[in-house]
Amino acid sequence: MIRRAIKRAATILAVALAMHSPGVAAQQARSFYVLNQRSIALTAEYWNPILTHVSRKSGVPLELKLARTAKEGNAIAELGKYDFLYTNHFFTPERDRLGYKVIARPAGPGIRSQIVVPIDSPIQSLEDLNGKEVAFVTPDGFTGYWLPMDALLRAKVNIKVVFTGNQEASSAQLKVNKVAAAGVNSSVMARYGRRESFEYRVLWTSEIYQDLCIMANPKMPADKVAAVKAALIDMVNDPEGRQILEAGADLLKSNSELGFVAAKERDYDNYRKFYRTTQVK
Repeated sequence: MIRRAIKRAATILAVALAMHSPGVAAQQARSFYVLNQRSIALTAEYWNPILTHVSRKSGVPLELKLARTAKEGNAIAELGKYDFLYTNHFFTPERDRLGYKVIARPAGPGIRSQIVVPIDSPIQSLEDLNGKEVAFVTPDGFTGYWLPMDALLRAKVNIKVVFTGNQEASSAQLKVNKVAAAGVNSSVMARYGRRESFEYRVLWTSEIYQDLCIMANPKMPADKVAAVKAALIDMVNDPEGRQILEAGADLLKSNSELGFVAAKERDYDNYRKFYRTTQVK
């Protein structure tokens, strides 16, 4: 049923582009993969208007691609089958060599990983998590697994790992006390807390890292990459684009800066350094 819903959304998007973008419809649609952080339905509701706008402004038709899990989406990306990615999973040594190029990222200072517990939890420190179940997204998750797990290993805390599939699933399991704590993206957790009226406490916070980025497949023509990049960055200055961004922020209950900014490979060097030195295996 979910797959049929996604296909219907993609069809509607393609029809909309054909109706409103003369010349664009004749081109091959370029795949734009978005990493799972929330439910498929919420992710599509947020990203489809953005991609419709960017397609029209850039002249490059974009088609949203979603996967059931981050592992599934990453595997497809590793085969080079996506033209654009929105992710932060491609800075491991193995994936870095695939050549996807950073072009843009959401505006704002960046993201942090946190280990959090419900506001009324008796747990007061990482050490109190010994032997407890802790929620993480997937084995690929940077803020949702690698960073918090590395912190626990360095603190010599032995926990029971529970993989939930995406960031908000971890938050939801924490909310109903199915797990003692969760390793999360601080921004996604804060938005979930506001949307669901869920109060929580932070036990540990990482250093800051740049947010997920938009990356281009090395096989994509340079002019098309430049056009998509320019359209993304200009959204905040375009009346229609800004309206779409504001609606998306309201949907997610986000109070972050609106829009996208240019990004470079060196902006993500601390990811690469982390993967070289982490205790997570």
